[in-house]
Amino acid sequence: MSQEFPLPMPTLARSPQGLLIEQVALTDIAARFGTPVYVYSRAALTEAFDAYRRALGARRSLVCCAVKANSNLGVLSVFAQLGAGFDIVSGGELARVLAAGGRADRVVFSGVGKSRTEMRQALEAGIRCFNVESAAELERLNEVAAQMGRTAPVALRVNPDVDAKTHPYISTGLKSNKFGVAFGEALALYRRAAALPHLRVCGIACHIGSQLLDAAPMAEAASRMLGLVDRLAAEGIRLEHVDLGGGLGIRYRDEAAPTVDAYLAPLLELFKDRPEELCFEPGRSLTGNAGLLLTRVEYLKPGEEKNFAIVDAAMNDLLRPSLYSGWHAVMEVVARDAPRRTVDVVGPICESGDFLARDRDLAVEEGDLLALLSAGAYGMSMSSNYNSRPRAAEVLVDGREIHLVRARETVESLYALECPLSSSRS
Repeated sequence: MSQEFPLPMPTLARSPQGLLIEQVALTDIAARFGTPVYVYSRAALTEAFDAYRRALGARRSLVCCAVKANSNLGVLSVFAQLGAGFDIVSGGELARVLAAGGRADRVVFSGVGKSRTEMRQALEAGIRCFNVESAAELERLNEVAAQMGRTAPVALRVNPDVDAKTHPYISTGLKSNKFGVAFGEALALYRRAAALPHLRVCGIACHIGSQLLDAAPMAEAASRMLGLVDRLAAEGIRLEHVDLGGGLGIRYRDEAAPTVDAYLAPLLELFKDRPEELCFEPGRSLTGNAGLLLTRVEYLKPGEEKNFAIVDAAMNDLLRPSLYSGWHAVMEVVARDAPRRTVDVVGPICESGDFLARDRDLAVEEGDLLALLSAGAYGMSMSSNYNSRPRAAEVLVDGREIHLVRARETVESLYALECPLSSSRS
């Protein structure tokens, strides 16, 4: 195989019949469901969630799965059955959580642009908390709650202005980011929230970015949050929980990603004598290395400067490489005893940016299967129908069992809500 490092996906293994995920051959999945297809491992999802539970131990806490990372109902139902909470950023994500069996009272609603309709939907469902991200949102939520005769539980998402040292597209805790309220404005906004009759102040939240590979920035942010918590308590505004967001990174290639234990250890030390409940919102670290994208080689196209392996998956299926140069290991599903060639793995979309991997040494022929690893987070959830391409199927493997958790779209389904104009003009 083309990788010189251990497989980042814990439930993937080599066998004489090719790559296996848990006890199922990827060749069997491709034969049954076609390609491209996303494939998830229930064992890997469960182990990732259990790592948080073990690290937190008896500490009063709630682990909220970030729905944006992977919103498939099959995946969400695994976490719901494990007792997870959920972090949402839209009314659609709330509907998905409830459809998957998640509990509304374990849902936190983040996001900078909550609409009145979404606020009403969340209040009717009885969610745990709104993570409010602006003064205007605070006033609107109080107004909506008053119209409904409800009291909305709120936390302010405070921007600690800590550099997460990650890609700028997934950094969220700096002054220049759109998220949260400025640290210097938080105290006055908490006073305002406490004075509004249809809000109940219950917590504080922060989130500094995604794919974090160093625990120090998060510990710095948490320390700043605790200082604010104590200032609020001195004014009689006592908080029930502190939400430290998510962002723990994973190993895509050869990154030295911290374990959950190592990442949480300095945070737990900060909070060891504190009464507040600790909340976390992991996404990538729960689902990233629990899924892969399976694709088939359509053509091999040699060139003067580049050789291409053109596959049936594309940037509409997996956007990360095109969006911010995200790197995914690419493996031949069935090994060939043949010379390797350096190729760019590209899709059929009419964009020069349609690539899934660059400069990979692979031994492949037309018709061979490739697995793009570590695709369980921000893969299917960021996919689109660009070039009128139906989105991929999704399957979840549980031991020897294969569950189709999302059927492949059809071309007809793409324009089912559209109407052509008649040829005559009135």
